[in-house]
Amino acid sequence: MTTEQRSDVVAASDGWRQIFLTYRVYFTAAAIVAVTGLMAFALYRLTEEVRYQDVVAALSDTSWADIGAAMFFTGLSFLCLIMYDTNALDYVGRKKSFASVAVTAFTAYAVGNTVGFGPLSGGAIRLRAYSRLGLTPGEIARVIGFVTLSFGLGLLVVSALATLAVAPRVAGILGIDPVWLRVIAGGIIAIVTIVFWLGREGRSVKLGKMRLRLPDSRTASRQFLVSAADIAASASVLYVLLPETHVGWPTFLAIYATAIGFGVLSHVPAGLGVFEAVMMAGLSQAISLDQLLGGLVLYRLVYYVLPLLVSVVLLLVTEMRALAGRPGVAETAAVAGRLAPTLISTLAFILGAMLIFSSVVPSTDLTLDLLSSYLPLPIVESAHFLSSIVGLVLLVTARGLSQRVDVAWWVAVVASAAALFMALLKAVAVVEAVALALLLLALFVNSKEYTRRAALRPQTLGPLWAASIGVILISALVVLLFIYRDTEYTHRLWWQFTFEDDAPRGLRALLGVTLGAAALTAYGLLRPAHIRTAPAEPDDLGKAVDIAITQDFADANLVRMGDKHLMFSASGKSFIMYGIHGRSWIALMDPVGVEAEFPELVWQFVETARGYGGRAAFYQISPSLLSCCADTGLRAFKLGELAMIDLPTFELKGGRFATLRQSHARGLRDGLTFTVVQPEELEPILPQLKAVSDSWLDHHQAREKTFSLGAFDEDYVRAQPVAVVWLEGKITAFATLMVTNTKAEATVDLMRFAPEAPKGTMDFLFVSILDHLKQVGYQRFNLGMAPLSGMARREAAPVWDRIGGLLFEHGERFYNFKGLRAFKSKFHPRWEPRYLAVANGAGAALALMDVTFLIGGGVKGVISK
Repeated sequence: MTTEQRSDVVAASDGWRQIFLTYRVYFTAAAIVAVTGLMAFALYRLTEEVRYQDVVAALSDTSWADIGAAMFFTGLSFLCLIMYDTNALDYVGRKKSFASVAVTAFTAYAVGNTVGFGPLSGGAIRLRAYSRLGLTPGEIARVIGFVTLSFGLGLLVVSALATLAVAPRVAGILGIDPVWLRVIAGGIIAIVTIVFWLGREGRSVKLGKMRLRLPDSRTASRQFLVSAADIAASASVLYVLLPETHVGWPTFLAIYATAIGFGVLSHVPAGLGVFEAVMMAGLSQAISLDQLLGGLVLYRLVYYVLPLLVSVVLLLVTEMRALAGRPGVAETAAVAGRLAPTLISTLAFILGAMLIFSSVVPSTDLTLDLLSSYLPLPIVESAHFLSSIVGLVLLVTARGLSQRVDVAWWVAVVASAAALFMALLKAVAVVEAVALALLLLALFVNSKEYTRRAALRPQTLGPLWAASIGVILISALVVLLFIYRDTEYTHRLWWQFTFEDDAPRGLRALLGVTLGAAALTAYGLLRPAHIRTAPAEPDDLGKAVDIAITQDFADANLVRMGDKHLMFSASGKSFIMYGIHGRSWIALMDPVGVEAEFPELVWQFVETARGYGGRAAFYQISPSLLSCCADTGLRAFKLGELAMIDLPTFELKGGRFATLRQSHARGLRDGLTFTVVQPEELEPILPQLKAVSDSWLDHHQAREKTFSLGAFDEDYVRAQPVAVVWLEGKITAFATLMVTNTKAEATVDLMRFAPEAPKGTMDFLFVSILDHLKQVGYQRFNLGMAPLSGMARREAAPVWDRIGGLLFEHGERFYNFKGLRAFKSKFHPRWEPRYLAVANGAGAALALMDVTFLIGGGVKGVISK
């Protein structure tokens, strides 16, 4: 193969890799549905000799003592899961009250176990709760990484140890040579042991191009014991629900841990189908399948659904005023209230799935006899069919509930009430009705949380939400085919309406739900294309400027450029400035104005962008806005760092500032002088400023930037003071200042100097600016953002990090990111993180590129610099 051919192969490989990374979330969703379909087919084939009646009998044979034991082990497992978080907080050095951590961890695991995607779903809960407890986003990310890695390694080591102990037994069940099982298990234990020995006392371990900092030996040992206890307790939940068998507990633990591992790796919500398939494959020779299926159903209810219901009940209890007012409980109540929408959303999703499953499960003969005595057949049939449709409505509405949408609350209330009523009409389903009543109670108690206005229209579901609904529909289809395996499927089934025939009712209900889901999918595909909003009108621009000058953040003055769109809060006292490029709606920095209005304004912006088919993103936002973004379903990615100088304590004394002192002194010797020209005095010197700006652009072969930077526009320059450096009566350098009336903060925007300016002129300019601002009473100086610095550039890094790191390292064609960081570091500022918030990783990469185009003035501006 020639060099050119190899280059073509590499280029093609990179192209496919980029396509995969860009559309990874869609590929993941498709893979989840595909894996679910394969597992469903496998389960259907595995249960060919099992009948529904046998499973029901096995369920009824389970004693209340066994159920009680399963509940005990569930509580023990969740206590261990809470210890994951307490150990993680200890690891990052941020211990918090046990009650608040317990509420957060219990809720995170109850939701994460149920809906799947634990690091995302549980991680979002931790972000909301722990940010309220004072943790920074970086610390929360370390907590999430700690618990995720702890569970994964604990599961791996526990399964390996169990397999090593009972290899012959496991090998007999799985049909594998026990020697190979022992070799694999021993290899896993040896590798993990070596890794942790190398990383003892908190040292870092390099795995390929990735460097991992491991906890110290004490923390690692303690966490392993917690992980082992958690997995052992959760395995015991299922073990006590199964009948007596010759399979010993160690053997069962090895198979259980393997099944859990496959369920996690599949990314299917709650490992539904995958876990069951592995357990049935591993235990089918030791336990009758009808008893195993019955135990698995009870296990799902006890270990997954029950903790979720307990979480909702705890939420309702903490909302009680008598308790919330007690000392020590207020913080826990505040954390629980913060998690309420997520909990209620998850409960609505689970109950929606329950309604769909119940529509394909037959009613008992006793129930049918009772219904036929009091209700006409059309009412029962209608209630059965409509109940399944309401189940789909709850599935879809759950997304809006998690985002605190007011319309979603109303739809959920109406749907839950209707479903509760129909649960009694279709099958006198008391348990179903009680669960729906709990959802209604939770919705009413937390009605104050749902204040975000949105249009009354179907929401476009994201790929993972659509995949979750697909998993439920496939599972319901398998349940239907399993229950009515002996039914002869003919066209006349669709038109059979009798109390005795359950199969036609189930078929019609599932068909209705499937058609409804298809209609929602079609809506998402065929909805109107992106429409641009109108640019800011002069009146709106004036209103935004009036808001900007009365608050503390100097960067808000970028609104004066007039090149951005504006979105105001309902009161008109706050606004977001944003740009649009392609499908990206990119808000610049935090909202400006009244901080209490920011959450609603963020939500308004995200919903408007989605309504126009756009991709909402927030660029250069502070850590304080991350929880608001998380509430709208956005994820945060670190962009870089902002340099901040505290002016009251700033002095050029000491060795660190020797270079700056020398530059300032040399500037004075060279004849440089400094003045600050107020806006009303700028008119006579504008031509000189323009000449310096033009010569600077020409010397650097650059174009004016936009969006996050100002351009030399005379109206824009006139609006604020300008710091000027003179040499022999001529302007040799200048910087436009951005200030507000509060004097809390000042910053600069345009920074230009003439090519013939003496060396060190910009250092002289900035030292003079800092000294002037300190003298007139400003509190801090914002040196600006160092974009894209600190982003990972290793090959295994996510696509947004690699693109950002590449632009930072080699982005001189676009903007001198690296040089900016080096210049600002000379002032030894306090660095504050800044983030990009967007829907997913692929969206982050696209948003970063769109930001580059906005700054550069479009594709042409970027290409021509």
